[in-house]
Amino acid sequence: MHELGITQSIIEIAQDHARAENAAQVLSVTVEIGALSGVVPDAVEFCFEACSKETLLDGARLIIEFVPGRARCSACAWEDQIDQLTYTCPGCGNLSLERLQGEELRVKELEID
Repeated sequence: MHELGITQSIIEIAQDHARAENAAQVLSVTVEIGALSGVVPDAVEFCFEACSKETLLDGARLIIEFVPGRARCSACAWEDQIDQLTYTCPGCGNLSLERLQGEELRVKELEID
């Protein structure tokens, strides 16, 4: 489960930013996770409480914003939502889909005290 390492990285990033602001604790952390990122949001949520123990995030709320996958075909200009298994354009069958969103995995916002 690579989500454990990802969750640990989220906590490290949040702690580094909180320390830079001389915060005593992190109240919440908002994370964007894209549908095409290969990361399972429920697994990150599951790991968060255990990974945040005895850190500045102990007791913090994890807010996950899910970003749907979206792509555009360079051949016919079709554009719509896609999932991880979509590789061909539903409009023309071309294999030239450009992913526009959904690969995000980032700490978006911290609430600190």
